[in-house]
Amino acid sequence: MKSKFRMIEWLLISLALLAAIYFVSPQQLPVVIYKLSLLTTAAWVAYWIDRAMFPYARPDKCVYQSIEIAAMHRRAIIVGAAMIAVSIGL
Repeated sequence: MKSKFRMIEWLLISLALLAAIYFVSPQQLPVVIYKLSLLTTAAWVAYWIDRAMFPYARPDKCVYQSIEIAAMHRRAIIVGAAMIAVSIGL
């Protein structure tokens, strides 16, 4: 049951901050939503780029634990780099 509520605190903090933005400066809310959509789209695209570039080295299909860990790190780096690139406007 805990897995369903993992990181719920961060969701609540995020919603509270969105409410604060709405009350302090409601005209900025579309900008925040736009930026969030860019980040989530970048994460999704990077995930599929990783799957396309490394079709036989997926983290869930690795036989050895060390290779699985390396594949997870590789995917995290690719997704993180894509999210940073989109965040800074590249």
